[in-house]
Amino acid sequence: MKDSLRTGISFGLTSAVITTLGLMVGLHSGTGSKMVVIGGVLTIAVADAFSDALGIHISEESKNIHTARQIWGATIATFMAKFIFALSFIIPALLLPLLTAIVVSLVWGLSVLTVLSYYDGKGPRGAAVEGSE
Repeated sequence: MKDSLRTGISFGLTSAVITTLGLMVGLHSGTGSKMVVIGGVLTIAVADAFSDALGIHISEESKNIHTARQIWGATIATFMAKFIFALSFIIPALLLPLLTAIVVSLVWGLSVLTVLSYYDGKGPRGAAVEGSE
């Protein structure tokens, strides 16, 4: 179950950061409207979280090596990670001028990816790779 949660969280966080930042930057440059950017982030948080969770669910199910509990664990972890982290990008947009919010969001997103990559590399898979050198 631990690996399923790790898969879901890693995928959800990565997707949340990349998709949400791409949308925010695109909507900002296209419209310059704070409300449009916030609306876009809300849309990504809900619709894309469902989409990614379903994608992980089908992917894990098609491998035919996991239990139903593991598959649902990955599905729910993906949805929650994507939903919560996508919503976290609304905070700067609500509190700061839009351009500043975009910069803060970029720093926040890149920091999340850096920490995630570090801890994924230190985990059991990373340890196995280090030991094989």
